[in-house]
Amino acid sequence: MGQTLASPKVSRVGSTNLQARARELYDVLTRLGRTWLFQDRDCICCYDVSVTQCHALRLLLERGPSTVNQLAAGLYLEKSTASRVLDSLERKGYVRRREHPEDGRAILVEVTDSGRKLLGKIEKDLLFRHAQILAEFPPEVAEAAVRLLEKLCEAAERRIDTSGGKCCLID
Repeated sequence: MGQTLASPKVSRVGSTNLQARARELYDVLTRLGRTWLFQDRDCICCYDVSVTQCHALRLLLERGPSTVNQLAAGLYLEKSTASRVLDSLERKGYVRRREHPEDGRAILVEVTDSGRKLLGKIEKDLLFRHAQILAEFPPEVAEAAVRLLEKLCEAAERRIDTSGGKCCLID
């Protein structure tokens, strides 16, 4: 009485085989992240912005004008760090701040035409590099890889806590 069975997903988390796959996934994603970040940095540095500044521009274009808090959450950064990123982009003329139309205390940040043009050039270079990588694989493998990475991203994003809660799952 009072005994419940764990769901199959929950009970599998502790399995030896799943833990081995988790280690492999962690190792390969860590390696991929470092490699991809270096590749992006190597390309983006020619444009006088950092990788983080480039991500901020892209996020602002995707989401439209945003507050610093919204941008910080979208970039998984502290508000103070996001603010410094925006300060630098504003000094370079790639973003501008304006009053929030519905909240007199808030400021919205938006991409300027200059920022749009810059991001277009950067993305053209990055997409060329990414196409070179994908060209090494048969089309069905390249497509499957992109879909798998998309699903991994979605699963990871569902587990990100941007509210300042406890970051450690296991004590």
